[in-house]
Amino acid sequence: MMKYKEYTGYVVYDDEAHIFHGEVVGIRAVITFQGTTVDEIEVAFKDSIDDYLEWCEKRGKEPERPHSGKFNLRMPPEVYVQIAARAAQAGLSMNSYIINRLSA
Repeated sequence: MMKYKEYTGYVVYDDEAHIFHGEVVGIRAVITFQGTTVDEIEVAFKDSIDDYLEWCEKRGKEPERPHSGKFNLRMPPEVYVQIAARAAQAGLSMNSYIINRLSA
């Protein structure tokens, strides 16, 4: 993962084309970038975000901000009870318990 001006991007290596390519995540707008070296991909990532912000400014549009990190989840009541019990047994809030489980 890469971070710049509150935006996060991920990078993948394409072994057939011999390039790195990536995309900014957490927003609806599509911001992509590519390069053949680590230095190039880092510059391209920052340039793509700067270009997006400049594009928005020229058009008088508010740029999208990365997602807040809030995630609403609907689940069957019996699953909710199981998670609440496991979180309580671990001495954690349900939020912390779920984050720990998803991060593992």
